[in-house]
Amino acid sequence: MSVTTRDPITGNDVKDREISPFLTEGSGENALKIHFESVESRQEYLSIPPRTPEACSPRLHKGFEDDETILWD
Repeated sequence: MSVTTRDPITGNDVKDREISPFLTEGSGENALKIHFESVESRQEYLSIPPRTPEACSPRLHKGFEDDETILWD
């Protein structure tokens, strides 16, 4: 599992990982534990809808189906 201590909403480093709110994205060795400065920051993160290829620019690389590089906006 990877761990990040930079709050993705505020961009600030989380100082005390023992008491900070967090969530885990994914599972197993590819999981990511994300720490937040506050419960409000975590809630804002959770309110962001996941990004899907259908929601992205039509300028996606044509090789998407072949697992090639994707060009996001």
